Amino acid sequence: MKKIQNINAEGLEFSELNAIIRESGDCTVENVLGQRFIAAGMSYRDIKIKGTPGNALGAYLNGGSIEVYGNAQDAVGDTMNDGSIIIHGSIGDAAGYAMRGGEIYVKTDAGYRAGIHMKAYKEKVPVMVIGGRTGSFLGEYQAGGLLIVLGLHTDGKPIVGNFPCTGMHGGKMFLRSDCRDIIFPKQVTARPATDEDIAGIETYLKRYCELFSADYKTVRKSDFTVVTPDSKNPYKQMYVQN
Repeated sequence: MKKIQNINAEGLEFSELNAIIRESGDCTVENVLGQRFIAAGMSYRDIKIKGTPGNALGAYLNGGSIEVYGNAQDAVGDTMNDGSIIIHGSIGDAAGYAMRGGEIYVKTDAGYRAGIHMKAYKEKVPVMVIGGRTGSFLGEYQAGGLLIVLGLHTDGKPIVGNFPCTGMHGGKMFLRSDCRDIIFPKQVTARPATDEDIAGIETYLKRYCELFSADYKTVRKSDFTVVTPDSKNPYKQMYVQN
């Protein structure tokens, strides 16, 4: 059995805390309150966090797992390459910025620009599953990977804010909604997801439900919309006069 080290983050500056984490193996970090860059560049270790980590949690993550029992701030998983980040709460803006591998699961909501510049890299396909709703500019300039938003616990609010998929030119987005009230840009196609479409994300839906004790049948029985880019040159209308 692996030995799990307990680390008390109370009163530690982010640089002090990260130095301790780098010298540790698998660990549980308690009393976290806004310290930045936790587990940045980490590989093949498991970290559990109790509290609210600051910006850039798991930036450049290259393996292993980070599990947060609370909320997290901006730039979760910035440019992550592999591994998993699990958030038992909500996250701030720009989650998954330029991520090119690994998986992020968020129990409830995300802020603005989740999945901005997300991209696939060779055999790596990044995945982000958000259980609640997101702010504006979801999937801005998305170039690859999967963005999945489930719209749970939204109290009737729209599943996504304004301007989703702006500049999207790769990957897929799945929204658990008929999306009748959502305005998408001309450069994408939004259509009802088929059973075949859902089969491609079933593993991630089940994983979300396992992590956060959600009912899979309830999640699955709702309508989903799948969004994909429909042009090899999504910026033509912006820069070329017709």
